[in-house]
Amino acid sequence: MLNVGKITEGFVLDHIEAGTSLSIYHDLKLDQFDRTVAIIKNARSNKMGKKDILKIECGIDELNLDILGFIDHNITVNIVKDGEIVEKMRLELPREIHNIIKCKNPRCITSIEQELEQVFILTDPEKEIYRCKYCEEKYSSPKVKRELLKRR
Repeated sequence: MLNVGKITEGFVLDHIEAGTSLSIYHDLKLDQFDRTVAIIKNARSNKMGKKDILKIECGIDELNLDILGFIDHNITVNIVKDGEIVEKMRLELPREIHNIIKCKNPRCITSIEQELEQVFILTDPEKEIYRCKYCEEKYSSPKVKRELLKRR
C-alpha cells in the first residue's frame, strides 16, 4: 500500500476523474508553484472505481477555486489546517469566470483590446455552456468536451 504523508495546510482535491489530475495540475498552474504537490493517479475508489487525488500544501487563498469549479465541479475540495481536514467543499459551476478561457471569435472586442478582461457567463448550467460577455461566443466546459470525445 502506498503511503503519502499529511500536509499541514492546504487542499486535498478528491474525486478527480481518473487520468485527469495532470491536466488539472497544469490548469491550476501548480507547475509554477514553489509548494509541495502530490499527485495520486488511479487510486481505488468505491464510488468511482478509479480516481485521482491532488494534495497541495499552500495557503488557503493561493488556489483559484473558480478554475477548479469550471474544470470539474464534481471534485471534492478538502481544506486542511494544522494537518487536519477542517472543511469539505462541493464545487459548483461558477456563474462568471474571468481570464480562464479566451474568446475564439476573431471579431470580439477582446481580440482587439488586448488588456480587456476575458469574461464568460454561465448561460446553460445543465449543458455547462458559457458565453463571452462581449460577443456571446459559445464555449462548452472541458467536461462536456471530454464526454463528446469519448463518444467518437
